Amino acid sequence: MSSKMYGQLVKAVVDINLMILVVDAELHADQEKYLLENGSQQSDLWGINLYPDDYDTEDFVEFDSMINIRPRQGNRSRDVEDSEIRKKIITIVSEKVTNE
Repeated sequence: MSSKMYGQLVKAVVDINLMILVVDAELHADQEKYLLENGSQQSDLWGINLYPDDYDTEDFVEFDSMINIRPRQGNRSRDVEDSEIRKKIITIVSEKVTNE
């Protein structure tokens, strides 16, 4: 996936409530829209980037997306600032993504 999109990364959006993720779209906003149309709630969606070459390292997941800017939820940057939300995202990614 990474070779056809951005060379070294795969964009993904995680629903931390439904414990699902969507990968392989050009924009996080496209993935977010898809999830919203299929029952997800905005407050549960977080954009990340996956770096396949760094699979199974702490650099595999990057918490960076425009959809993460949510002042009303206390998240004022593109990063995911809440450590508990980060842990949920890592858990979901670890359960869903393999290096096969």
